[in-house]
Amino acid sequence: MEFTKLSSPSLKDLFVQQLQGMILSGQLPVGAQLPPERVLAEQMQVSRTVVNSGLAELSEQGFLEIRPRQGTCVADYRRRGNLGTLIAIMQYKGGVLGHDEIRSILEVRRALEHLAAERAILYASDEALERLGDALARLTAAPSASEAAEAAFSFQHELALVSGNSIVPLIYSSFKPPVIALWIRFCNLYGIPALVYNTQTLYTLIQNRDADGASRWIETYLEQAIRGSQQIY
Repeated sequence: MEFTKLSSPSLKDLFVQQLQGMILSGQLPVGAQLPPERVLAEQMQVSRTVVNSGLAELSEQGFLEIRPRQGTCVADYRRRGNLGTLIAIMQYKGGVLGHDEIRSILEVRRALEHLAAERAILYASDEALERLGDALARLTAAPSASEAAEAAFSFQHELALVSGNSIVPLIYSSFKPPVIALWIRFCNLYGIPALVYNTQTLYTLIQNRDADGASRWIETYLEQAIRGSQQIY
């Protein structure tokens, strides 16, 4: 058995994590003004460089707004946020997302999956659909939740590719980190066989070019994940 190298977070990472937590917990509400960099550095006992780079990263993530000559305040991350914001939220408190965030991710996935499955059934060749079967085989053989999540992502990404829409695969790729995290959580809650069953059922319907059946199944298993018996909370 091999063990991976352990590494401790940098001071900048710790600075970013602490402010993310204070913002997400409500300790620092939207609009709150942060102290000047010099004061933050003194209070948190880090260098001005750490504070400056940390604030810049939090600004990129949509958590802060840096106003020249006016200082830094807490931004409304739901309005200014991006994928970096989403990943930070997923990592908060051990990766526990709120109901609204999980529901929103799954609703976006449902819309994309309907589009990809519909186009794959209409336009993909039999050979292209066989590549989906290869991804499904990797999922079936996955020995761990993390490997199952990677294989499930490969299946969904391949489905997006064979759909013939050039943008959908790019959207899937941009959302890979949060989607992988949700699938790992799903496997931990309900087991890898549940993920295999959901994916196998969809693959069979697509392979049979059953558009109505695939559409109903997408609605069924994603609704279970959002509000039903397989909620990812």
